[in-house]
Amino acid sequence: MANRSAQIPLMKSEPATPLMRQYTSIKSKFPHALLFFRLGDFYEMFFEDAVVAARELQITLTSRNKEKGVAVPMCGVPHHAADHYVAKLIQKGYKVAICEQVESPRQQPQQASKEGKEAPKEASKQAKKLVHREVTRVVTPGTAMDTNLVSPGENNFLAAVCNSRDRLGLACLDLSTGEFRATEWTGPDREAQCVEELRHLQAREVLFPTSQGLLTAPAGQLAFVEDDSAELRLMRTPIDDWAFDPDYASQRLLDHFHVQSLDGFGMQYRAQAVCAAGALIHYLQDTQQGSLAHLDRISFYERHQWMILDSVTTRNLELMEPLFSGSGEATLIWVLDRTATGMGGRLLRSWILRPSLDRGLIEARLDGVQELAGDAMASAGILKHLESVYDLERLLSKVIMGTATPRDLAALRNSLVPLPSLKTLVGGKSAPLWKELHQQLDELSDLRALLQEALAESPPINIADGGVIRDGYHGELDELRALSHSGKQTIAQMEARERQSTGIQSLKIKFNNIFGYYIEVSKANLASVPDRYERKQTLVSAERYTTAELKDYERKVLDADERMQTLEQELFGKLRAAVAAQAPRVRTTAAVIAAIDVLANFASLATEYDYCRPTFTEDGTLEIGAGRHPVLERLGYLRQGERFVPNDLYMNADSDRILIITGPNMGGKSTYLRQVALMSILAQTGCFVPATSARLPLFDRIFTRIGASDSLARGRSTFMVEMTETAVILNTATPSSLIILDEIGRGTATFDGLAIAWAVVEFLHERAGVKALFATHYHELTELAEQLAAVENRHVSVKESDAGIVFLRRVERGSADRSYGIEVARLAGLPAGVIGRARDVLAQHEQSEHRLTSVLSHSADEGGDFQLTLFTPAQHAVAERLAEINLDELSPLDALNLLAEIKKQLQQEKPRPGRSSLDFPG
Repeated sequence: MANRSAQIPLMKSEPATPLMRQYTSIKSKFPHALLFFRLGDFYEMFFEDAVVAARELQITLTSRNKEKGVAVPMCGVPHHAADHYVAKLIQKGYKVAICEQVESPRQQPQQASKEGKEAPKEASKQAKKLVHREVTRVVTPGTAMDTNLVSPGENNFLAAVCNSRDRLGLACLDLSTGEFRATEWTGPDREAQCVEELRHLQAREVLFPTSQGLLTAPAGQLAFVEDDSAELRLMRTPIDDWAFDPDYASQRLLDHFHVQSLDGFGMQYRAQAVCAAGALIHYLQDTQQGSLAHLDRISFYERHQWMILDSVTTRNLELMEPLFSGSGEATLIWVLDRTATGMGGRLLRSWILRPSLDRGLIEARLDGVQELAGDAMASAGILKHLESVYDLERLLSKVIMGTATPRDLAALRNSLVPLPSLKTLVGGKSAPLWKELHQQLDELSDLRALLQEALAESPPINIADGGVIRDGYHGELDELRALSHSGKQTIAQMEARERQSTGIQSLKIKFNNIFGYYIEVSKANLASVPDRYERKQTLVSAERYTTAELKDYERKVLDADERMQTLEQELFGKLRAAVAAQAPRVRTTAAVIAAIDVLANFASLATEYDYCRPTFTEDGTLEIGAGRHPVLERLGYLRQGERFVPNDLYMNADSDRILIITGPNMGGKSTYLRQVALMSILAQTGCFVPATSARLPLFDRIFTRIGASDSLARGRSTFMVEMTETAVILNTATPSSLIILDEIGRGTATFDGLAIAWAVVEFLHERAGVKALFATHYHELTELAEQLAAVENRHVSVKESDAGIVFLRRVERGSADRSYGIEVARLAGLPAGVIGRARDVLAQHEQSEHRLTSVLSHSADEGGDFQLTLFTPAQHAVAERLAEINLDELSPLDALNLLAEIKKQLQQEKPRPGRSSLDFPG
């Protein structure tokens, strides 16, 4: 995300009017934001803000005060469409300050009609002063709440970081839901861990002390690099250092939570986390004018409480986003997320990204899923009831912050209607988790009754439009409405009396917003106008009058309308406050509904897709019967109608701990690797898995090294990225980790890559307990199964025929005899000449591969080091012959003959120009 938070300067011209002086005064307090300045039905922007907004929003740039010689650039957007334009600016990396009219504007002076002779006499209602305006909210990427900016099933995190010389604190919150948590790291890699967590959270904005730049890494400062932030699409917002001061930040939190100590939140001895959390509250109180009461708790967490899935693994396994741009169908979340509510969708994402390590919790979820999966009618009934439940968490946040509209309260009311039936359905289940959820589910019957009684059935989106409060709820409001609604009948009666008394049958009583009520008489009937009529306006073809009776009626109606609007706003405000007072109950119910939604979703998946319940082992055994890849299985059904080929897997803590998987490209090696990782994640999430049976250990981390990519912006080649990711795995893996490796070493020269891959397998073999699946085209690695006790070979089978090869996609014991790379190239359409030449080159160089294998094997057998040779087969033969010759017995003539023979032998195998004698397909 481009960072547009730099100060946007004002033009240097001196404001000439009170309005522009008001604008520049407010703008000076928010120099880093585009100011949306409310003028009637529009938000206007002036000076440099207008230039920027017009360019970014593609709207017309105009100007004012041209006649005075000082043109002020300006542009504007309609207030009713402002959310759309604000969303565009936020997505482009800008901040937007919303400046509203905080008092009702008085009726502005009106010029007399061009057809009239004098101005209206109601001059007493004209404005005497400038309408007061204030910034009511600053919208930033991290504080956005509008539906145009936040996805229903995703969190929108604002984060803050605070670093010391030995400890780093991170706090994050979602303003739209009230989720608020913090953590800390120590050690030299704390900055890297923080960056990783920000990626994991997909934070939109990060706050940091001004003195701790995020783009440099002096001693004791946060070592973020610009490219990392670009990958994160973060807006970086520096704030004053004193906002992170331990005493100030701590007091901010104490005052906000109304407590005397933060120990109850697990924040004792967490100074940097407290500093970051306090800075977040400071920032929100400074930019958000509404209440923050929905941020009613903060939780301290540590990443080791869940299975750790770093950003590389999340990306490689395509949990949330596809590896390549395009349809989001190729992701795990696409397969799993059939939740009915936004709350359930966010909880599901959280469970997938943080699989549990608590076996008791996992089993409780699985018990709940199993019971519901066995009752299809109950499962369907629960999901049906949840369809009419809106996002209670985000509705509640709007209510507390004072931004909830009448329709938001109506959505909340409608969401509470199905709760009694939902509780009855949940109450019929016997699993402990269902009983717990049934007990915690508050029907909120009193709040539902209040909203049903007070709120109109279909209220307007804006309170100013009227009709928000239901008829019969408030006596005075009903009377005022009756007076306002009876206007047509009263005017008709008054018009009939005036026609009878004056004899003017064409006389009409009308109304407009400028002149109010008036009697209109045509020019032909002016002689019949009585003296009690007061002239109000002269037109070309008529005269307009008023009477004492008409003025008195107008005063009553206008006063009634004004009082009706004020009273309705007061009643709505009280209704919103009543809902806010029940925030803890609503929040608890929202959390329960989210859990019910996810569990019902899991049960539905298990039933429809034939998933099985996993069990967990204590001895490290990993055994899967007929496992399938959940995403590819669904894509096959939807697109080609193909049936996915399932495969078994067996691993244990001793003899089958590292599997080397060989076979052709497109044969299914990568699919096999990924589906094992995905099933492990699903199992620890509490979901059934795509297999006929599954026994798994609890993994603390899953690592993946898959695919080839570079990072040119950071000066990293494909191979450097590959080695960096591999280094993280080897340095971080524990005995309880699962490692997925796909084609280690292919980013460099063949011998180098093979040597590295060989050494990686040996290294993993020495790490007791760790499980690894290693897909490779280096067939030499298969010999490790004969040398290392915990290494086993598997291969993806193919069927050969005269027409080519057929991928059977079956994983079987043993190793593949070759990679079939040339056959795959033929299927891809390479010219026949290229295919033929490739086969010749392959045959020529296979001897060199075998020679390297023997060197490696010999070295491994003897436990010694080995030196990779650069000789071709012919050169090896020459070296062996020279080693056998006794030079003391060789005559000069024999020596010359031998030299000529060697030269001839070497010339016969001279490499072709531009090729290395070691270049052969890997």
